Amino acid sequence: MDIYHHISKFIGAQTVATVCCTSRDGRPHCFNCYYAFNEKSTLLLFKTSPETMHMKMLAEIPSLAGTILPDKLNKLSVKGIQFEGELLAQNAEAAEGAAGKYHMKFPYALAMSGTVFAIQINYMKMTDNSLGFGTKIEWRREAVQ
Repeated sequence: MDIYHHISKFIGAQTVATVCCTSRDGRPHCFNCYYAFNEKSTLLLFKTSPETMHMKMLAEIPSLAGTILPDKLNKLSVKGIQFEGELLAQNAEAAEGAAGKYHMKFPYALAMSGTVFAIQINYMKMTDNSLGFGTKIEWRREAVQ
């Protein structure tokens, strides 16, 4: 089994992530966002206002963690992703074309104000009981560079 393909196929089929960040004084904060997935670069693309509390926190400390669950939960077959990563700078080469890719998945978001940001995923762990009860598979960015 190609672990990365299995994980990325799941992520690409979902639409909402929960992302967690921290403030300089260690205060945690979580937010939910619609995302598009750039499989080639392992980026989650999301749109929000730079003025939100989470974006102010991420501007100071770009490290983050999050989860992705199926859009339609099946209580008999647990599946989900836990990830760690970092917010990329708007001018990062890897983030080029992020807005276009995001709006291809969510064209109605063109009518909403905000900026598209990119999260570079560095680590993922997927729980997938369809592969056997309690099956967990992991992926690290270092493993593919």
